[in-house]
Amino acid sequence: MTCEVLVSTMNQENKNRLIQDIHINNCVIINQVTRDIKYSKDDLHSNRKFLSFKEKGLSKSRNKAIQNSSADICIIADDDMYYEKNYEEVILGAYKNMPDADIIAFSVANEAKPNYIKKIKNGKINYLQSMKLSSVQITFKRKSIVDNKIKFDEEFGTGSTYYWGEENIFLFDCLRKGLKIYYVPKKIATLRISESSWNKDNTPEHYQIQGAIYYRMAKKMYPILILQFVLRKRNIYKKDMSMFQVFKNMFIGVRLYKNSEERKML
Repeated sequence: MTCEVLVSTMNQENKNRLIQDIHINNCVIINQVTRDIKYSKDDLHSNRKFLSFKEKGLSKSRNKAIQNSSADICIIADDDMYYEKNYEEVILGAYKNMPDADIIAFSVANEAKPNYIKKIKNGKINYLQSMKLSSVQITFKRKSIVDNKIKFDEEFGTGSTYYWGEENIFLFDCLRKGLKIYYVPKKIATLRISESSWNKDNTPEHYQIQGAIYYRMAKKMYPILILQFVLRKRNIYKKDMSMFQVFKNMFIGVRLYKNSEERKML
């Protein structure tokens, strides 16, 4: 059984330095080039593949990495993290112990919150539990994803129309296809301190995007997802917006997304 780390990066000028910074072995690096720079030559023939594309969009990058991977197990990564020395041993060991697993999520620490521990139940993951996972925790059997024709939705994620939520949509799509997801509380990597591209401001646009994400995740159950969010996150938005305003804007986001879907079908 083999594994590859799928790295998404932008305007990367030095492939070798990036590999050293992330502490990885076999990998597929997708370098999205959005400005005029000198960057490493594309390499498809080593165990450290490097491919550059003049485009942007995190989900596009993830999909290109999956397409160009040849490993049994794929490991989702960003360029602002670094892996434990034994990450391959931990990941491959988990798949050997759970042969029915299609996806296994692991623990990833955060330098900005060294004492914070996500409360995720060890074992099989359902729809609601999958919403607690972030993309860099996810590993998967490539065959399970490719055979089921599952991709990251390219309308969602950094650099896209809706600039987060791609991993939650991906996991919901996997569960709908009957794939089995597990969580193993073993640390494989650490996120470095960096400024997030995710806009967390309490603005109408923010909640419209969240509403669109919930609709795309579950077109029948999205009102329940919206309601639980409005009730559960009240302490976050109550200084800037009322419960009704948040609720209203999330449904505006649903309507706008539905309208865009209808336009595509014309």
